Amino acid sequence: MTLPPVDRAALVATRRDLHQHPELGFEERRTGTLVAERLGQLGYTVRTGVGRTGVVAVRDGAPAGGRCVLIRADMDALPVEEANDVPYRSRHPGKMHACGHDGHVAIGLEVARRLHAVFLPGAVKLAFQPAEEISNGAEAMIKDGVLDAPKVDAAFGIHLWNDLPAGTIGLMAGPIMASVDEFEITIVGKGGHAAAPHQAIDPVLVAAHVVTALQSLVARRRNPLEAGVVSVTQLNAGHAFNVIPGRAELRGTVRTFGGAFFDQAPQLVQETAQGIARAFGADAEVRYRRLSKPLVNDEKMMALMAGVAQEIVGREHVIDGIRTMGGEDMSFFLARVPGAFAFVGSAPQNRKASPHHSPTFDIDEESLVIGAELLSRTVVRYLEQGS
Repeated sequence: MTLPPVDRAALVATRRDLHQHPELGFEERRTGTLVAERLGQLGYTVRTGVGRTGVVAVRDGAPAGGRCVLIRADMDALPVEEANDVPYRSRHPGKMHACGHDGHVAIGLEVARRLHAVFLPGAVKLAFQPAEEISNGAEAMIKDGVLDAPKVDAAFGIHLWNDLPAGTIGLMAGPIMASVDEFEITIVGKGGHAAAPHQAIDPVLVAAHVVTALQSLVARRRNPLEAGVVSVTQLNAGHAFNVIPGRAELRGTVRTFGGAFFDQAPQLVQETAQGIARAFGADAEVRYRRLSKPLVNDEKMMALMAGVAQEIVGREHVIDGIRTMGGEDMSFFLARVPGAFAFVGSAPQNRKASPHHSPTFDIDEESLVIGAELLSRTVVRYLEQGS
């Protein structure tokens, strides 16, 4: 089957327009409106308000009983002040597409355009998802029926990836992105004068011991053959240099690829914090939330996508073993249906790449073309193999 060529100029224009108008999770109204209008013009059946601000489109005309494949693109930006001096920089202070989701939306729309121009032996569903950065969007769309009517049989997605140079694609089977857990710990002590610590129960001291002990969970409570990260990222306490406060608050994250440490982490964090607090005569209140599961690529779907990737960039530019302790709520889709998620290299060739979530993040826009080719051809290959 011959697909129409990728419209690079339209891809870049769409991505740059979206980059100038970033919207945070569950605020993607302009983005969602643009997506819905473009898809409607192509002739897709469009639903808006799926998972609050998400958009779902289905390609009509699929034969009865045919398979349905879902393509997912996340839409939200980050609360980051852009530092790039480019014509398409963010027009909204304190908001920026600092992770490539503007490119994902542009790619999704180009995939929709290309696929609508050809006959396919099955249905195509496109999910433009809100709120990936806060790990709530995928579940919200699933609750609103994105995997039903028609029932989705497989799901594919990509992430533009500045850890890889443009012109490469990273793919591997199994877990490739980590679970995302969040913990909040409140240490409740007894305030007093800084010159008389014996009259107080110092929650700052307790918090310091808790931080140190939480690092030992990875060093001494985790199987060293299992990947795991525990990071305390916030510590707040007190308002004056000469006052021992009555409470201290910690916040952080646990990341794993599953396994025993994933199962044990909530209890370990709670027991560690509360045990240390009690030893000092303080109390610890622990709140532990699971935000997303590990993202796991199905072996057969990954092999299918890898075959397509080799045709696009060449076997030598398809890189195995690429995974990260970063999280992705695409994991909720892949926990319910088989599928694969690829990293499309986007590091600019002419300058040092900035990391994701940084104020100088930008991409080599040739990665948009590769992403559109990869997803379009993967859909065709999947549906043709099932016909």
